[in-house]
Amino acid sequence: ISFNSVDSSLSSLKNCQSYINTGMDIATHVALDLVESFNDVEDVNSMESVMLEYAAMDRELNHYMRAVEETVNQIKREKPENIPDLKYLVKEKFTALESKNSHSDLQRNEKYMYFKDQLKEMRKQFCHQSDNDNEAIEQIDEDLAVTQSQMNFICPITQMEMKRPVRNKVCGHTYEEDAILKIIQTRKQQKKKVRCPKIGCSHADVKGSDLVPDEALKRAIDSQKKQ
Repeated sequence: ISFNSVDSSLSSLKNCQSYINTGMDIATHVALDLVESFNDVEDVNSMESVMLEYAAMDRELNHYMRAVEETVNQIKREKPENIPDLKYLVKEKFTALESKNSHSDLQRNEKYMYFKDQLKEMRKQFCHQSDNDNEAIEQIDEDLAVTQSQMNFICPITQMEMKRPVRNKVCGHTYEEDAILKIIQTRKQQKKKVRCPKIGCSHADVKGSDLVPDEALKRAIDSQKKQ
């Protein structure tokens, strides 16, 4: 049995997944724009709803591709004499996967988690929290707040203000992207692990895959420059 057409269809579905990812990236940027320009909380929440809809589409697409791949692998293993009803088998597996869906699945979506993290950081940087936010930031002396923010803008590696900050998903610390990637590459050639450059951090295995752009921090740095 040839599965060339199936492989081609799966490839097309993976392209659709990239469109979903792009949509989630755009929604995240729009939400950060809304927070930065002090828009109504309801507007920001509407973007969260959009993110959850994208996460649901991503989950459904993943389940369908998984159902197809499992069906194809099953047929390849069993090598039946008669060609089975592929559509029925895929639908059966897909339905089984979808039956286990829960809202928490969507909240564990990597891009949704990044969206929530960046919103939280953005509100911290711009001291803009909604009345309903349980994570309200304590009101502190303005001069101290400015000093603390400026310290957060400094890369622990270069000791200079960051231009392209990235956040470590494991320990939460931020670095200049080029600086940390250069260290990771050098240590990789030496077959050694990279310890987080932030003084006092115990994380001893920084990986490139754990780094994500810190858009909220970058916006805060850019905003300070405009003042």
